[in-house]
Amino acid sequence: MSKPKSPFTKAQLLPQEETLEIARQKGELFIGIPREAYFQEKRICLTPDAVNTIVNNGHRIIIERGAGLEAGFTDREYSEAGAKITNDTKEVFGCPIILKVEPPTLDELKMIKAKSTVISALQLKTRKRAYFETLAKKKITALAFEFIKDNDNSFPMVRALSELAGTASILIASELMVNAERSNGLLFGNISGVSPVEVVVIGAGTVGEFAIRSALGLGANVRVFDNSITKLRRIQANVGRILHTSTIQEKNLTKSLMRCDVAIGAIRGVNRSPIVVSEEMVQKMKKGSVIIDVCVDMGGCFETTEMTTHDKPTFIKHDVIHYGVPNIPARYPKTASLSISNIFSPYILEIAENGGLENAIRFDHGLRQGLYFYRGILTNKAVSDWFDIPYSDLNLLIF
Repeated sequence: MSKPKSPFTKAQLLPQEETLEIARQKGELFIGIPREAYFQEKRICLTPDAVNTIVNNGHRIIIERGAGLEAGFTDREYSEAGAKITNDTKEVFGCPIILKVEPPTLDELKMIKAKSTVISALQLKTRKRAYFETLAKKKITALAFEFIKDNDNSFPMVRALSELAGTASILIASELMVNAERSNGLLFGNISGVSPVEVVVIGAGTVGEFAIRSALGLGANVRVFDNSITKLRRIQANVGRILHTSTIQEKNLTKSLMRCDVAIGAIRGVNRSPIVVSEEMVQKMKKGSVIIDVCVDMGGCFETTEMTTHDKPTFIKHDVIHYGVPNIPARYPKTASLSISNIFSPYILEIAENGGLENAIRFDHGLRQGLYFYRGILTNKAVSDWFDIPYSDLNLLIF
């Protein structure tokens, strides 16, 4: 008599490790939103409507007086939304969770309590080693919103601000062509019988795409340059029009720059933007033409680029108007704040639903990507490589 066949494989009959479900337990959050101290930073992370939603879900928020004024939101609006308004900066920084646009300064870090959580931008290229040493000493958990990924494996905060910067670059250029010193007096717009404005966009990423959208919407002729054929193909599909596209070749780019009225620099590198346009190429541009170097915060892709401020945004070199403000979205603080708040609010509620950030990063891999310090331990390889600081794999720390 033959032995009956088992419905299980040999591997299935071997003892297995028990997998325990991690409990999701809703927790109460206590969030502090300080007034931004960074020069010309006018944005705020949460709008009054977002604060109202978070407070109605059982959480507490303290906001420093005047934190939203420059973004167009009054203290009264925040108070009516359920936030506590205070003049005491130390009280705000004493909250378990600190929510900021710019990373905290060293003086602000001194006011933050040990084992707190900081959620802000990181802006790696502007940090110094002392910043990370202080985070480690205070055993702080820190989340950088520009590193957070969504379900599509993209960076939602970076994309939102890039969309704003790309759109704004064309609007700024249109202002400069009529208002700046030695401007050429041209109007963006396809006026009957008048040749349209010529725009060159260097870089076919998100910034480039939204600069192109705005320029086309105003009736300009647009030429796009990028070394990625895939990006050039995708950008034509995204804007829904046939564009003049080209890889970055000096001869073709120089010809286009000589004819253009506006040049937008929107190409980024790993550690800095590559210099694509030499000073010699700038010298050949038309008198009164405008350069908007959106990637100036990474060194810029025009050799003649210099960093400027919102108070004095332009300078003239070789009869070409240069705009080199690194933080373009801060020029439109209300729009930028609304965009940031739309992204932050769901994450705040998600963190609460999971009982805090530590549990939330277990469930949300994209949110986990944003964590660069965990209880005073560096967990981000990019920071480690940049500052030569030892780091630990986050997966070994939380599982």
